[in-house]
Amino acid sequence: MDRVIYYRQIIKDILAEYHQLNEKSESTTESCLVFDEFHEQYLLLLIGWRHDERIKSVMIHIRLKDKKIWIEEDWTEEGIAADLLRKGILREEIVLAFHPPHVRQYTEFAIA
Repeated sequence: MDRVIYYRQIIKDILAEYHQLNEKSESTTESCLVFDEFHEQYLLLLIGWRHDERIKSVMIHIRLKDKKIWIEEDWTEEGIAADLLRKGILREEIVLAFHPPHVRQYTEFAIA
């Protein structure tokens, strides 16, 4: 199987799990999944209202770029990278893009 196709499926499965967790919770926000395979962008959005304040935020944003998984945004407790590692993705295939490029060398993951 093509690696990008494999990555897509793993990413969609992981985001669907987080989506289901939010749907089962007593949260006042609704989660929305956005999968754009053409542009290789995968998001979990939180939307809703807290009193009179509109809530809309990106909880998770992952994209596929240069045959690697780029984690652009991650507001999960343990981190999406841990989920990817459990699914068999290698550290060298994951970029923690939310860190500045000069800091990535100090992580255990790919620089770019």
